[in-house]
Amino acid sequence: MSEPVFAVVGHPNKGKSSIVATLAHDDSVAVGRIPGTTTRCRAYPMKVDEEVLYTLVDTPGFQRARAALDWMQKHETTADKHPDVVRDFLKAHRSGNRFVDECELLTPVMEGAGVLYVVDGAVPYGREYEAEMEILRWTGQPRMALINPIGNADHIAAWQVALGQYFSVVRVFNALTADFHKRIELLRAFGQLQGQWRSTLQRAVDNLLQNRTQCRLNAARVIARSLADMLLFRLEKKLVPEVDMEQEKPALEAAYRRHLQTLERRSRNMVEDVYAHHKVDRIEQELALLDEGGLFSEESWRLFGLSRMQLLGLGVLSGAAVGGTIDAVTGGASMLLGTLIGGGMGAATSLLAAEKLIDIRILNMPLGHKLLVAGPTRNINFPHMVFARARLHHALISKRTHAERGELNIEAGLKSLARPLKDGEQKRLERVFRQLRSEIENVDAEEQLVEIISEIFAEDDQVEV
Repeated sequence: MSEPVFAVVGHPNKGKSSIVATLAHDDSVAVGRIPGTTTRCRAYPMKVDEEVLYTLVDTPGFQRARAALDWMQKHETTADKHPDVVRDFLKAHRSGNRFVDECELLTPVMEGAGVLYVVDGAVPYGREYEAEMEILRWTGQPRMALINPIGNADHIAAWQVALGQYFSVVRVFNALTADFHKRIELLRAFGQLQGQWRSTLQRAVDNLLQNRTQCRLNAARVIARSLADMLLFRLEKKLVPEVDMEQEKPALEAAYRRHLQTLERRSRNMVEDVYAHHKVDRIEQELALLDEGGLFSEESWRLFGLSRMQLLGLGVLSGAAVGGTIDAVTGGASMLLGTLIGGGMGAATSLLAAEKLIDIRILNMPLGHKLLVAGPTRNINFPHMVFARARLHHALISKRTHAERGELNIEAGLKSLARPLKDGEQKRLERVFRQLRSEIENVDAEEQLVEIISEIFAEDDQVEV
């Protein structure tokens, strides 16, 4: 059985293209506020692993619905002949100039596409829409109405009453804000339109859910790799004896910071690709904290870094590992004093480390040369802050619909992270970060980090914003 096809139809400028972009997960769909952005039908297949699950057809809006219905009513015989009358209308006017848009949008419907009729719940219901709905009823095709509130929802109740008289299924669906789970609910509703679509659309739902899990895992791998690279990164510069080393430090530190920013930016690009967002404009004031200059700003530390109490807890964790080594060497004779002392030292060290990102060391080399070395960072707060920022970006992107063409909003993004990390999640992260700081390629630690991050993302995905 071929995949279901849905023609998205309605009045001009009611969000039809936005519906298509969101449901097809395709940011190449032209979305505009000016009526008439869509002038010809175009099909957008929804694919997972190159398999087409369903197809959405973007159509132009009705322009002369009242006149078109008048023509059809003049040629009406009996209700069972209504679809034939619509076909006769297409034959009579397809080559003319009067009903160009009506012929364009009705053609895929009469070729077997289901109807998704889109209205704007922010504007009052009016009789001018009844001609459109009556024509769609005459097609005899399965029909669903979507109320897409553009701006506000003041008139949804009136629309629901009116639409219910013409359509078997009516749903409120905001194309710009509908999260993944609302899109899945809508797909299940599509199955109610026609029995033969039910099993096909359920398979589409199952595939999309599996794909969502895979996207989270792929994003977690990208972020884990980036974090490992950042934690292990070191930059060296060889100096001849007569060079003033103190003057060389600022340039080396600046280069070190730029590289970390590049790694973070590259990670964001890759996460966006994972979720098929290829046209995200990140040159906005709202993204200042996530763009160049934001990685090390005081505001970034305040918003994304750990508090001093959290650092104390993680410092005890890190220090306890060192102290535990003392206990092991002494066969326990220290009566766990090593762990207690180590924990206290770790807490103090963590608070000191939180104030400084980069240590620059000077190493002696043969013939009086010096080696200036920046990194790797020992700052306990650093990986937690970078992960928090990556988690924010992931939340923004994974919840962003493909109809949204506006700027990413940091305030809204922070709201999407309303679920604070659990104490156990932070401690698991710190254990892995500590392993990654060993300056040895640690594949096991990186895989553990992937697992932790994907689990955190799975819980984040359940939070509605």
